[in-house]
Amino acid sequence: MLASSRMSRQGEIIEVVFRNGWDYMRRLLSGGKADEPEIPTPEVLRNILTELGPVYVKFGQLLSTRPDLLPPRYIEALSSLQSTVLPVPASQMEVFIRQNLPRPPEELFESIEYSAIAAGSIGQTHRAVLKGGRQVAIKVQRPGIENLVERDMALIRDVARLMSATQFGQRYNVVELAYEFSEAIRAELDFGTEAEYTDLLRRNLHSSPWFDSNQIVVPEIIWELTNSKIMVMEWLDGAPILTTPVAKDTSEKAERKRQQITTLLFRTFFKQYFVDGFFHADPHPGNLFFLRDGRIAILDCGMMGRLDPRTRATMTEMVLAIASSDAQRCTQLTLKLTEPLQPTDLSKLESDFTRLMGRYYGLSLEQVNTAEMFGEVLEAGTRNHLRWPANVGLFTKSLANLEGAARQFNPQVNLLSEVRPLMADLLRQQIAGDDLAQSLLRTGLEFRNLSLESPRQFAFLLDRLSSETLKWNVSLSGLEGLRRSIDDAANRRAYSTVVASLIVGAAIVSTNQQSSQGIILSNILFAAATFLGLWLVVSILRSGRLK
Repeated sequence: MLASSRMSRQGEIIEVVFRNGWDYMRRLLSGGKADEPEIPTPEVLRNILTELGPVYVKFGQLLSTRPDLLPPRYIEALSSLQSTVLPVPASQMEVFIRQNLPRPPEELFESIEYSAIAAGSIGQTHRAVLKGGRQVAIKVQRPGIENLVERDMALIRDVARLMSATQFGQRYNVVELAYEFSEAIRAELDFGTEAEYTDLLRRNLHSSPWFDSNQIVVPEIIWELTNSKIMVMEWLDGAPILTTPVAKDTSEKAERKRQQITTLLFRTFFKQYFVDGFFHADPHPGNLFFLRDGRIAILDCGMMGRLDPRTRATMTEMVLAIASSDAQRCTQLTLKLTEPLQPTDLSKLESDFTRLMGRYYGLSLEQVNTAEMFGEVLEAGTRNHLRWPANVGLFTKSLANLEGAARQFNPQVNLLSEVRPLMADLLRQQIAGDDLAQSLLRTGLEFRNLSLESPRQFAFLLDRLSSETLKWNVSLSGLEGLRRSIDDAANRRAYSTVVASLIVGAAIVSTNQQSSQGIILSNILFAAATFLGLWLVVSILRSGRLK
């Protein structure tokens, strides 16, 4: 049954691909020869994913978080795959909600709206009032979405395996990417995980010296009614920040309010990026709400990112390097973060960064799009055969969404001008941590261990030197090709010497011997010399190194 369903779905996908004119994927899915991938235009790719339904819409949304894989115009096109899925009918949702609540809705709610107020690719949102009068939002998984995910992700993994034999597939490790996307979508299917993420973000933003935590809101989870398919949280009365009157008011008072709000948002997210290492990965304008009481709410924590302490420290330095147009330091930090897919030309990488930053040199802060610069840094690294970690791509996409939303809301805002006042705190945080005494104790213990181990290691080194048992393992990259070239040249020289010797010997024998045996011997020597000479010529021609 599953196999026939997959075959039927594959036929649907081929039909959509035919209709939108993506020839490469048509050949791949129909079993034809798969050359290097021909990526469709951004608009065609977006249309294909939209027509293929909720799972592929989510797949496109996940791809839009990977500026390390796709050029900016693709990221921009796929980022628009938001709220494009029709809601499930109210009658079907009522049955599903009843099946997945711990008790009948009549016992839990005073009222509940089974018609969705918002719909996404994985779930949709309903409004309700709990017994006692508290208003809540209910996020409900789309019925049957799990089976759709398993079926469609199996096809995506099949396509990834077909592409893995190509240079493109090996460069981007598409099989691992398909697995990574499968796990990400499965995680979004579990609303219990999203509820945990929401609660953790709410706790992280509970206090900070950078902003007034009372002005930022993350919805509270109603845990007793939340499970893997339904998440119930407090209702926040407001609207997306771009649709509010303060976003359109041109008065001086409104401008000051917009500046306060954008500063609050930037500082809230800088804390997530550089202090907590746990951040909202999709802060598009629809997820940033301006509440009726003037506070700002962050919604939809289904897609979150993490940065480990080492990466956070490196990314902080990267911000400073970009702000100061330091191409050399940017190159060094890039090498710390990335995995080389083949030997990297460092001078070319630094030259690319120099040209990149030269385009922004001398521009005012209002003219610099920092998130766009980060995206171009990632693109330069990818061009130089470096693979970025997925969390760095997610960070860059989150930063791009944040800056894009802030610029639409307040065109005068600039990310660098917002982050500079916080740099001293960020550097202190990374040097000393949250607990200075603990950091000093840890550093003292490391020095103590080093002082105890150093004499022993030095004595061991001297002992190996004195006993002449010390060996050095030296590995120099790039010498293997030179060694093979020298071996080939030596072999050909030996062949040439042997051929010349045979010819000379045959000539001597044929000159001094008149007997039939001498003539036969000279002919054999000439034949051997001819055979070896032809073999040498053929080997040189086949190597392509005649010139």
